[in-house]
Amino acid sequence: MIPYARLLGLEVEPGDIAPTYVMPFAIELVGRPSFLHGGAIGGLLEMAAVGALKQALAAEGDVRIKPINLTVDYMRGGRDKPTRARGTVTRLGTRVANVEAIAWQDEPDRPIAAARINYLIVR
Repeated sequence: MIPYARLLGLEVEPGDIAPTYVMPFAIELVGRPSFLHGGAIGGLLEMAAVGALKQALAAEGDVRIKPINLTVDYMRGGRDKPTRARGTVTRLGTRVANVEAIAWQDEPDRPIAAARINYLIVR
C-alpha cells in the first residue's frame, strides 16, 4: 500500500471483480465533530478506484496509470464507524479508463459518497 493508504489505515478485502477497501474510524480522520473529513473519504474513493483498475489491468503486467480528473459527490456525512469503498471500471480503452467508486458505511445501497475518475493508461 502507498503511504497515504497506510495513513488512512486502509484494509483490503479481495473480490472477484474489484477489491473492497475498508477505512476504520479513527479520531485523526475527523473533520467536523463526529464526522469523517471529506478528504479522507475522497482518498478512500481514489484508492478503491485505483484498486479496481489495477485488478482489471493485472493480466497486462507493468502498466502505469495517471489520474486525469476526479469528481467526488458527497451524499451524507460519514459517521464514527468503518467505511467501505469499491471501484468499478466502466470503460477500459487503450489510453483512457473511466472508473466509478462508491463509499458506504451500513449498506452499499446507501452511499455516503461517490466518485468518477478518468485515468491515462501508459502501456
